[in-house]
Amino acid sequence: MSISTRSVMRRFPCVAFAAALSLLAMAPALAETSAPLRVVGFSGSSNWPIYVALEKGFFKRNGVEVDLAATPDSVSQLTKLIDGKIEIAMTAIDNVIAYQEGQGEVPTAQPDLVAFLGVNNGGRFNLIVAPEVKSYADLKGTQLAVDALTTGYAFLLRQMLEEQGGLKPSEYKLFSAGNSGQRADALQSKKVAGTLLNSPYDSIAERMGYRRLAGASEIVGHYQGSVGATRRDWAEANQEKLVAYIRGYVAGVDWLYDPANKEEAMAILMKRLPRTKPENAEFAYDELLSPTKGSLLPRAKLDIEGVRAVLKLRSNFGLPKKTLTDPMRYYDPKYYDMAVR
Repeated sequence: MSISTRSVMRRFPCVAFAAALSLLAMAPALAETSAPLRVVGFSGSSNWPIYVALEKGFFKRNGVEVDLAATPDSVSQLTKLIDGKIEIAMTAIDNVIAYQEGQGEVPTAQPDLVAFLGVNNGGRFNLIVAPEVKSYADLKGTQLAVDALTTGYAFLLRQMLEEQGGLKPSEYKLFSAGNSGQRADALQSKKVAGTLLNSPYDSIAERMGYRRLAGASEIVGHYQGSVGATRRDWAEANQEKLVAYIRGYVAGVDWLYDPANKEEAMAILMKRLPRTKPENAEFAYDELLSPTKGSLLPRAKLDIEGVRAVLKLRSNFGLPKKTLTDPMRYYDPKYYDMAVR
């Protein structure tokens, strides 16, 4: 203790005691501020902006630490978010809507979830099938893999099978297999005849002899895929942290969209996803970042019309039956606006 501090304590003991109590009261808050944000996403190239922001220090530059983990499935991811075991889920907005509306895969405490940024267009998924499957008709009587039966992109697959293939739900069976990597494994082990895969798992499977039967973009134009989501009460209590995360994430997206960074970007993806070969990284780069058909949303700006498309599918297939029409029930733009302003 310095001489000046001891002098103050001798002359003003009450003031010094109050100051000490104030410091003690601040200690938990300071510790909480310095704790990394626990972020959970699905393994795949949709996490590319996060990989970049971690490698290039964009999160740290904005004053936030991020701990990214992969989820085996949406059930684990959403229950952890609802239970407060993580702060942020990079997940399909359909998952946010489903659990918010009591239509989730498993019962949970009543959540109050909110999306705060957009990740990609959900039309990026491709229906990858076994080599012997030549048409939708060959999928009759087969089993197909999804993440979860009632959330995520299961409804998108059902719409593809119905609209493009004329298949009724009774003519095939859906199997809950988890994330893209696990669905790809289920396909390779012949547990299923097909599944929706995102990049780079779709191109990896194709190079192994599996066939791309169709792309989701062929039946949906605007379709909001993944988003950044959190609990509304956590967002309100941790506004600065959330805004800092969004700034770091958007910086990662902007960096990826700079063609000068292509080679380094591919190296980062292969480092983070060891199963990815250079040709797969090239495919993923084109799929996500092509100026004409890229699915990664520029500046991470959520597509409101895309959310309406998700709500339409959920209104058709979700149980208990509900008519859902208001995108703003599940999205609060104020944090994003603060971050990019």
